[in-house]
Amino acid sequence: MPEVDAFTRPYWDAAAEGRLLLRRCRAEGCGAAHHYPREFCPYCWSEEVGWEPAGGRATLYTWSVVHRNDLPPFGDRVPYVAAVVDLAEGPRMMTEIVDCPEAELRIGMPLLVRFRRAGAAVGGGAGGAVGGLAVPVFRPA
Repeated sequence: MPEVDAFTRPYWDAAAEGRLLLRRCRAEGCGAAHHYPREFCPYCWSEEVGWEPAGGRATLYTWSVVHRNDLPPFGDRVPYVAAVVDLAEGPRMMTEIVDCPEAELRIGMPLLVRFRRAGAAVGGGAGGAVGGLAVPVFRPA
């Protein structure tokens, strides 16, 4: 599971409430959104970045089915779909696709965020995995 620190706490607190956050550059002339959370903009290197809510919509960019992973907690979930998605706000994000057979996956398919807590996907959008650490995963829209 990810380690929560003072910088990433807003991200993980929002995820536990079923909300996805991004970081957006506030420097003049940039304004780029990015994910994973960083304390600086990876495009212009400005430290003028802040948190903002993401809508939870994405499209599938690519994926791979993982059939073997001995690291906890992944070993109990194989096979699973590791994926990269394009968030509606622009950034790409590594995640997992749930509630969709591999044969139905298509590049560009619309997706919605859900949140996995303690090894189980729960909630989605507003609401979701209240309490405890939750990680964003995506399902077909």
